[in-house]
Amino acid sequence: MAKTTDIRPVITLRSTAGTGSTYTTTKNRRNTPNRLELLKFDPVLRKRVIFQEVR
Repeated sequence: MAKTTDIRPVITLRSTAGTGSTYTTTKNRRNTPNRLELLKFDPVLRKRVIFQEVR
């Protein structure tokens, strides 16, 4: 049986605005094999921007 860390790895999301803000989360590799993009709050800009997965 596969470990849960193999199926759901911890990933880092970095702001596309270039402020250096990051979030950490997990994702399911089977459902989302591509890079993850989420609309999250950037505390430096104080507004929501797109955060992309960093490999």
